[in-house]
Parts: sequence; structure tokens; C-alpha cells
Amino acid sequence: MKVGIIDYGVGNLGSIATAVEQLRSKPVLIDRAIDLHAVDALILPGVGNFTDCMQVLVKGGWVDAIKEEVTSYHRPLLGICLGMQLLANVGLEGTLDSTTGTEGLGLIPGRVVSLKSQGCSLRVPHVGWNNITKLDSKLCLLNGISDGTDFYFVHSYVFMPDEQSTVLARAEYDISFTAAIGLGRVWGTQFHPEKSSRAGIQLLRNFLDGQPC
Repeated sequence: MKVGIIDYGVGNLGSIATAVEQLRSKPVLIDRAIDLHAVDALILPGVGNFTDCMQVLVKGGWVDAIKEEVTSYHRPLLGICLGMQLLANVGLEGTLDSTTGTEGLGLIPGRVVSLKSQGCSLRVPHVGWNNITKLDSKLCLLNGISDGTDFYFVHSYVFMPDEQSTVLARAEYDISFTAAIGLGRVWGTQFHPEKSSRAGIQLLRNFLDGQPC
């Protein structure tokens, strides 16, 4: 199985590729939008801020290409950390316009806002291990992962979904926030599965297995 890791200049691609190799799949770093169609599944990483990353995606012609793979060809897509946040309609990070924000990929309806704006009084960014609470044990992305399992987080912003039915898991850091999300064949994790030991590998295995949800 060929797994395309979208290489648009941000993200820890090496650790993701290593995790994919552990699952006996072939990681392919894709640095041109035109090559997205040559793989079986896609992973969208992200490091930095929402607005900067979206500007890079737009400039590189990635936005329409990613949407086409997902909507027309039903290519499975997993967004990791900021990559999950980019799936939203709008993000408020890195923009001077706190009202309209920056347009995202729009693959899972919602907005990306700061932890502080939601009432978090703890230090940000939120860095470290946190347990998650699964909202539906039947969802395939979390198969074989116990409720309360720890995953590794690094973030200052959170995904606020329009529909709670898209939330697969939540976590607590002074406030409750979305830890994993999914709609159709598009999923996202606020945590880093590639840095989350055996539980993270299990989640990636579930994604690559493509079990129906």
C-alpha cells in the first residue's frame, strides 16, 4: 500500500514515514499536488500556524487537488495536529481578522480557535501526554484503543466542529476539546499518533486498514 505524506514544507515527515514503514506500507513523500493521485491514502501533517500553512497550500495548488482526491476519488485522508485543523472551514490563528479568519480546506465543518479563547487558564501551548475519551467505541479509527489511552499533544488552538457527530474523541486540558474527528473518509487527530507509542501505531493501522466506520 502506498501512503502519500503531503510534503508542502511543514511537518515532521520523517517520524510519520517511519511509523508507516512499521506497518509494512510504503510511505511516499509528495511534494507536487499533481502526484496525489498516485497513492492509496493521504496523510496531511502540519506545524506552525493555520494562516501560514493555508497560504502555502493555496500557492502550491494543493487545495483543489486534495479536495478532488477526497470528494471525487474517495481517497482516505488523515490530518495530524495542525493538519487536522486545516480540515476546518475557518481558522483564526495567524490572521489579523479575528471575525472572518482564514479559509481552510472545508472538509469537516468547523472553526479553529485558541485554547485561551475557550477559557483555558493553563499554560499554552499544551505540550505533553493526555488521555482521551472516546465518544463512540465502534468508530474504526479508534478500534483496539482503550478509553483513557494517552496520546502526545502539542498545540495552542483547537477544532470547534459545527456538528458534534463528527467528534470521535475528546481530551481535557483545563477545558474539554476535540482530540479526534472524522467525516466520511476524512479523519483528523489533534495529537501526534506517530509520537504516541503503540497506541499511535494502532490508530495509524486502523486508518490504513480502511475499515468502514
